[in-house]
Amino acid sequence: MLALPWIHLALLSFGYGLALTYGHLGWLAGISVALLLTAGFAARQQHLRIGRYLGHALFIFMALALAMHWLPGFYNGLGINPQRFTDDAVPFSMYLNLDKPLIGFWLLLVCPWIVGRRSLRLSVFATAMGLTLSTVLALGGALLLGVIGWAPKWPDHAWLWVLNNLLLVTLVEEALFRGYIQGGLSRYFKHLPYGENLALLLASLLFGLVHLSAGWQWVLLASLAGVGYGLAYRFGGLGAAIATHFGLNLLHFGLFTYPMLAG
Repeated sequence: MLALPWIHLALLSFGYGLALTYGHLGWLAGISVALLLTAGFAARQQHLRIGRYLGHALFIFMALALAMHWLPGFYNGLGINPQRFTDDAVPFSMYLNLDKPLIGFWLLLVCPWIVGRRSLRLSVFATAMGLTLSTVLALGGALLLGVIGWAPKWPDHAWLWVLNNLLLVTLVEEALFRGYIQGGLSRYFKHLPYGENLALLLASLLFGLVHLSAGWQWVLLASLAGVGYGLAYRFGGLGAAIATHFGLNLLHFGLFTYPMLAG
């Protein structure tokens, strides 16, 4: 059963069609789409186990390549020009990426189990729990390490940042790290006494490691934040993990130095 109804696929196709029309998407992007479709068909077929493994392996390679913007045909527009939101912050710029969202759509279509649906009441509780923990560990840790400071603000481009961070960043990252990696490892480790805890910690560590380019402090802080996101996912499903991640990012953006203090 597909995780998204056909209307969502139609809207996705329409959106990417507009991007192609206005020159933000080249025909070479079709290679990436074809490879993702191949990975999806291989991962969903039930006849050959090795075929499913190869399908997931191809997806993991494609996810890395799309996230790192290595693949041709995607002309990601500059949404926010380089600027300092506060005088003591490093310059920040933001691109509206068309390649990275394909990771999330692949996961939602091919791996519907990543959603982990829960009741609204449980999801709200899990979000509150996860956001509180992530805020204390990640933002509190960032203050203690001296990489951010108190800096309330709401810049002119804030709403564009909000939409981009929710739809093109947080949703994709949580579908991948919590839904696919943590959820997949939980299924694999289900016979171990502390399998779910191990899956949560491994997914959090991997999430931290993708922030390595920003320095060891951000690896640590992202890993700690990932624990909160992981708990939100375990008890509240993918929606709670997305809300927790976005909530922390919004607190960081609106109330503290963004993205971090200049050295």
